[in-house]
Amino acid sequence: MYQDRILLTGKDILEKEFKIDTRGYRPQEVDKFLDVIIRDYEEFVSIIKELENDKKAILEENIKLKQDIRSLKTKLEVLKEGNSRDVSNVDLLKRLSNLEKIIYGEDN
Repeated sequence: MYQDRILLTGKDILEKEFKIDTRGYRPQEVDKFLDVIIRDYEEFVSIIKELENDKKAILEENIKLKQDIRSLKTKLEVLKEGNSRDVSNVDLLKRLSNLEKIIYGEDN
């Protein structure tokens, strides 16, 4: 997915050979190659930031879904209890407790 945005691999950097001039490596060639390396590292940083934002959004969604599940389980318990014909004080207290959990969003 992100591989098309990266120009170099570690192997490319390791195996890069510069032509040697009478005074050493050609400065322009080295500079161009280093520019590509710098661009790749900037792209890596950008990719990491994107992935961190995606991770944060997924974690927040996961928390919301867990809260929704808890709420639905409580509602289901209330509905199941509502189907029984014998109602006692204990049943009423359980229903009240479950309703408070739904309203105030408390954990089970």
